[in-house]
Amino acid sequence: MMNIITNKKNALLFLLMTAGHFLFAQIDKKATKETKNLYQNLKAISKEHILFGHQHALEYGHGWSGESNKSDVKSVTGSHPAVIGIDFSDFSGQSKERIEKEKERLRKNVVDTYERGGITTVAWHFNNPASDGGFYWKDGISTASVSLIKPGGSHHEQYKEILKTIADFAHSVKAKDGKLSPMIFRPYHEFDGDWFWWGKKYTSREDFIAVWQFTVSYLKDTLGVHNFIYAFSPDNRFNSEEEYLERYPGDDFVDLVGMDDYGDFGRDGKYDLEAAKKKLKIFSDIAIKKNKLAAFTETGLESIPNPTWWTETLLKTLQSEKLELAYVLVWRNDPTSPTHYYAPFPGQISVPDFIKFYEDPYTLFENDLKNIYK
Repeated sequence: MMNIITNKKNALLFLLMTAGHFLFAQIDKKATKETKNLYQNLKAISKEHILFGHQHALEYGHGWSGESNKSDVKSVTGSHPAVIGIDFSDFSGQSKERIEKEKERLRKNVVDTYERGGITTVAWHFNNPASDGGFYWKDGISTASVSLIKPGGSHHEQYKEILKTIADFAHSVKAKDGKLSPMIFRPYHEFDGDWFWWGKKYTSREDFIAVWQFTVSYLKDTLGVHNFIYAFSPDNRFNSEEEYLERYPGDDFVDLVGMDDYGDFGRDGKYDLEAAKKKLKIFSDIAIKKNKLAAFTETGLESIPNPTWWTETLLKTLQSEKLELAYVLVWRNDPTSPTHYYAPFPGQISVPDFIKFYEDPYTLFENDLKNIYK
């Protein structure tokens, strides 16, 4: 038996590591020991707790950038988030020099998080490989490129080179103990929307699935990446299991199911928490049925004007159903914008409520974890 949570909150959660107690449906049979253990431990944690995550938490925050071992969440609570979000957005569409510089910067971030005992999740705002316009869809500029990067497409070889860059990075995140740092890789997120070039409006179901399946297979089977957990996360445009699974690429290509949902949690002053509960329950139940992980992969309220949003909106919603979610992640705190932030910083109006959220036994932060990779 292995205790994977500290006694800060007197949480007693033990994971039986002996064979036969759990049958986990992780897709990479050659995954590193640390990646397999992370998967198992996240599954166990999700039965009683949820980890808190913040995008770009260590890279910058409200009014600061590039300071060592700093995060706005740590400045408020004394602990970093348990889950740290990074992005592979600059791994394509840039000069080789810039890509190498970005790889080195992120490598330190990922390794430092692993060595502290935290977890990294990776978004991919993928710059369009076939047209200008970056990762967003821009009318008159953007190309519907998913059909072009699939096997047999005009940009397929270029796509393979981009995946090699990602694989090189995955092979580089070696810690002092000689082990590779595991990462939760979340490509093509919010694919049911129309704001990214891979969105549903511009991509057939068949092409989306073909590219997803190729991406996973090429990374793990051809390029030998064995420290990824693969996450599938639409936005919130579904109301049934059938709708959620419409572009699901299959159990052999997904480790974690999730959802990004800002719209139901106060964006533009609109709350629809009953709808949010229903959607969370849909994919949590899918994960339980398929023996996969589930996570609330993105949410938040920009500027957090609601002083009790953390406990009265987010926490109550997460605890209202019997959900099994490994983590919840809120979006970034921009270093220069006075209003674009999703986690509190010292002096922000929701700090007292966030501390209650932090102290609740249900939520776990980095300081609450130990042995997450063992």
